[in-house]
Amino acid sequence: MNLQPRDKRALIILAAVAGLMLIYWIASSSPSSPAAKVAPVESIDRSEKRIAALRSAMATVDGKQSLLKKASAELAEREKGLIPGDTPEQAQAQLLQIMRRVVKSQVPPLDMRQTELAQPKSYGDAYARVTVSVMVDCRIDELVNLLASLSAQPELIATDEIRCGAANAKTKVMQVRLTVSGLVPHKLLPAKKGVAAL
Repeated sequence: MNLQPRDKRALIILAAVAGLMLIYWIASSSPSSPAAKVAPVESIDRSEKRIAALRSAMATVDGKQSLLKKASAELAEREKGLIPGDTPEQAQAQLLQIMRRVVKSQVPPLDMRQTELAQPKSYGDAYARVTVSVMVDCRIDELVNLLASLSAQPELIATDEIRCGAANAKTKVMQVRLTVSGLVPHKLLPAKKGVAAL
């Protein structure tokens, strides 16, 4: 390969520039031993202000602890109404027992003809919801009394849905499908795995 004079001059200039850059880089790089870092000097005023801020923060700790105890006691009182059970199925069985107890306590006692259990669902971050649907035959006044009895229960239950069928013209009795939900701890829900978790 033959280099022309112009190419030879360009290579010589390139080598000279590369050498100068190497010398500049070595001269401007930091020495191999790191210099000792000097800690910033704090003034007395700054330290006093920091101490005052820490003291005021410490003064609020007792108040925050009393608020935490009060909130924890209130939460424990409210969570007494959670439906007991180690699994969602046990909680649904407990909710079904509550429904049977309330239906039988009516005057006159009502008969549950059919029951349905729904899948438990999440209810916020801390709770889950178990649901039971029951079929009863009753008159309007008995339905109102049944709903009032449900709302008076100590457990955290609520009516989700009411479906009323056609009433008998003579006896005024109608078919009612009543769906009731109760709250349980969120830990009872099974963990979602794989694609279903999305």
